[in-house]
Amino acid sequence: MKIFSRYLAVNMLTSTLLALLVLTAVAGVFAFMGQLGDLAGGYGVLQALAYVLMTLPRRAYELFPTAVLLGALLGLGNLASNSELVVMRASGMSAMRITAAVLRAGLVLVVLATLIGEVLAPPGEEYAQNLRSTSRSGYVTLESRNGFWARDQSSFINIRRVLPGARLENISIYRYNRRGELQTVTHAASAEYVNGEWLLHNIEESHISDSGVKTQKEARARWDSVLDPGLLETLAIDPDNLAALSLYRYVKYLKQNNLDASRYQLAFWIKLITPLSTLVMLLVAMPFVFGPLRSSSAGPRVLIGVLVGLGFYLMNQALSYVGLVYGLDPLLSALLPSVLFAIGGGVALMRVH
Repeated sequence: MKIFSRYLAVNMLTSTLLALLVLTAVAGVFAFMGQLGDLAGGYGVLQALAYVLMTLPRRAYELFPTAVLLGALLGLGNLASNSELVVMRASGMSAMRITAAVLRAGLVLVVLATLIGEVLAPPGEEYAQNLRSTSRSGYVTLESRNGFWARDQSSFINIRRVLPGARLENISIYRYNRRGELQTVTHAASAEYVNGEWLLHNIEESHISDSGVKTQKEARARWDSVLDPGLLETLAIDPDNLAALSLYRYVKYLKQNNLDASRYQLAFWIKLITPLSTLVMLLVAMPFVFGPLRSSSAGPRVLIGVLVGLGFYLMNQALSYVGLVYGLDPLLSALLPSVLFAIGGGVALMRVH
């Protein structure tokens, strides 16, 4: 039985990885074509290609449940078409044991999805957004452990935190004269973009000269800067593309400051549940493998896989928006699609037998 289990696992994993590769490649091609219509400034074809390549891990992560479903339908469906599953069942391996073996192999996919979503996708998305924004706007920006750096004419700006809604926190502005000498250092606790201009709050400005350093404080002041808030908004990566740990820390920050954290809580729970949804997709695939698609060609399996995967994706998106609009619990909004599909898959599997 162990030999059968390993054979099922290798077959399913190979088909899933191949499906993931194909789906990601197709998504990348369409994304690149979309970027070609958005070229501007220093953002050319090579930059667009680099942008798409860096976003591929995120696209693979989004397509992972569908790829798992397609991989299971194709890989296990071929075994069913060749009567290999019949031989396994005749050898004493029940349908439930076959399903259990497939789900155990699916744990490898859970680990792989977690690695892609937590290790590869977040930094790739950040670099991609930064590349696109700086190439299109012409600003020089650099993300480091000390926040975001930008050059604004003769000034260098350090922004420790970029928040949604064109809001900044912990800003330092270093102004230099034509000889390259540091002239003033301005620190502001926060900044916001209001009516087409930046406003700094809780400011401390130090003027440096040969006679010494003079410091003055202001509660509020206008900041003349060519920085486009749209650039800074892109640096605040979409919550869906952040790592779970980053989301957890940001949710904690928002709650400590009595701010609405529902969108980020939802993204956090989706991050945790998405890898587990691969097991749900395997469970959904099994009734088709033992039932109506056991003697079908690859075409119907691909069609069913795409339709079911699309339905799962649309339900996820719909419940996310509905949950945010009507104030549903973020955990419930994130978990409900997987629970419903798992129940449907389990009921269908029992009916097949």
